[in-house]
Amino acid sequence: MSLPDIRTLVPHSGAMSLLGRLLAADDETLCAEVAIGPGTLFLDGGAVGAWVGVEYMAQAVAAHAGHGARLRGEPVRVGFLLGTRRYACTVPAFPAGSVLHVHVQRVIQGENGLGAYDCRIVDAAGGAEWASATITVFQPDNVEEFLQRSSE
Repeated sequence: MSLPDIRTLVPHSGAMSLLGRLLAADDETLCAEVAIGPGTLFLDGGAVGAWVGVEYMAQAVAAHAGHGARLRGEPVRVGFLLGTRRYACTVPAFPAGSVLHVHVQRVIQGENGLGAYDCRIVDAAGGAEWASATITVFQPDNVEEFLQRSSE
């Protein structure tokens, strides 16, 4: 089975679609690739700050949800990053020229749309884990209704 273009799985567009390609996905896990190059968003002084790793992880979680939706014949839906626990990074920045593998594994998914994922970013060249965190997310059944209720 061929893997879909990762940009079709994440509800981000243009420059804010930060993941390069989908490497693997199943019911519980996903691995995406990010190549840090000259056109990479947030590249500054030859590197991307380690703080961007949280967004790489969050977009990989979104890609996992989008992949599952597509397999069920459903549209990709918007979700929300609720929080990050224990974000740890062994490097201050991801250097230009590096290739990152962003791994996410679902830990729990509630019927109410709340979920948690264990995430890690690995240097593809050397295999070292550069970052890890637990990401908590929420994907409402109806995002417009949720946002309307939230603004009242």
